[in-house]
Amino acid sequence: MTQRLTDALLELADTARRTAATLGPALERAAQMVRETVQRGGTLFFCGNGGSAADAQHLATEYVVRYMRNRRAYPAVALTTDTSLLTAAGNDLGFETVFARQVEALAKPGDLLIIHSTSGNSPNVLRAAEAARAKGVSVLAFSARDGGALRALADHSVVVPTERTDRAQELHLCIEHVICELVEAEL
Repeated sequence: MTQRLTDALLELADTARRTAATLGPALERAAQMVRETVQRGGTLFFCGNGGSAADAQHLATEYVVRYMRNRRAYPAVALTTDTSLLTAAGNDLGFETVFARQVEALAKPGDLLIIHSTSGNSPNVLRAAEAARAKGVSVLAFSARDGGALRALADHSVVVPTERTDRAQELHLCIEHVICELVEAEL
């Protein structure tokens, strides 16, 4: 059992090293997009499915409440949390619309939609990206593998170099924590 735990941690560390070595400029651009949105008073909207939905909620909370230091609240919304809205939209309009409908209603130019999707191919996040683009809202995607169809719809993509969903999600959360810390330090 100890060896399996050690191997898993070393695999995560290797994926983190590859990410750091190959994605420096992509990470800087992602941080810049978030920083500029918060700086101009825009809202950060987060979405994703499953574990990525949990990450979306987690990150929205870090911006609204605090991360490393006490500071003003930054506008951030997880589009994954309103069960009445999600179930009504899913039932009445189809599950592929659950995020797009919220983007249509809430987002405006100057905001940023941050999508978590390890495959980059989930229909509901693709529709959310399309809705954002139609409203003039920038899209930042965090994915893995080849970035999927989402890569072409996003203004910028951070594609973690792994085929493993869990490792991608772990690194998305790590990267976004660092971005949040940078935003807090600079604003």
